Amino acid sequence: MTPPTEVPSIATPPAASGKNSLPARVLAGLLGFARRSPLSAFWGVISLSILAMAVAAPLISPYDPLKSDFRRMQKAPDEINFFGSDQIGRDNFSRVIHGSRISLTVAIAAVLLGTTLGSIWGLASGYFGGRFDIISQRIIEFLQAFPDLILAMAIAMALGSGTGTVIIAIAITRIPFGGRVIRSVVLSTKELSFVEAARSLGASHLRIMARHILPQCIAPFLILATTHLGVAIIIEASLGFLGVGIPPPTPTWGNMLADALNAGIVPPWWLVLFPGLAITITVLAFNLLGDGIRDILDPRLRGSV
Repeated sequence: MTPPTEVPSIATPPAASGKNSLPARVLAGLLGFARRSPLSAFWGVISLSILAMAVAAPLISPYDPLKSDFRRMQKAPDEINFFGSDQIGRDNFSRVIHGSRISLTVAIAAVLLGTTLGSIWGLASGYFGGRFDIISQRIIEFLQAFPDLILAMAIAMALGSGTGTVIIAIAITRIPFGGRVIRSVVLSTKELSFVEAARSLGASHLRIMARHILPQCIAPFLILATTHLGVAIIIEASLGFLGVGIPPPTPTWGNMLADALNAGIVPPWWLVLFPGLAITITVLAFNLLGDGIRDILDPRLRGSV
């Protein structure tokens, strides 16, 4: 009598290791991004530092940005006022830090609003085509015919001063870019085989756009949002400098540069240098970070760097 054959035991799968967890994957992605584009990663750290400074402004700033000290009017940088003081004795360092909160809040809100509206418009325009697409593109061309600053200034002057007005004015200048870029993505995606398969199975237009086309637009959306932050910061600062932005005494970088002109025929160098340097570094950081994100997310650029 032959002995019964042993049934091989089924090995239980090992427990998911920590290497496959979400934090580990995020960390691996960040390290890969740093190895692929170290310059963009460096400026990404600078961008995060600026955002952290804006969030923690009340904790970092040594003085109230709106409080005047008439004993220290227009003082050069020293151990008391690191960035000097303005013509009515307000601490320039505290105003630069608090100005980052307003400037970044306005820029981020405007870019997200304008790029999102433009992307939705471009998605619908590219998918449905026809007369709706033709009319949409003529409207976008009309908006693009105006320089961004002129268009934002005209809208801000028409709607009145205020933070919400500045956000809307800048957001409208961002709509054409989102509309054009996302439309081009949709035009190439809607002809692919998996979209045709979904259409042949009877999927509705809304389902096709949401489940099959919209995911292909996420990478261009992220690239647009990141690269346009710098432009939005410059527009906000320009509106404040021209006197049609957020009204004083709210500290913004543009308002600080405008206030410097009131300090004399030749403004003190510290009232111009530090707000201008803050704008320059922030715009450079977001632009270079956006370039790195574009190089990673755009398949056409992979392997070119």
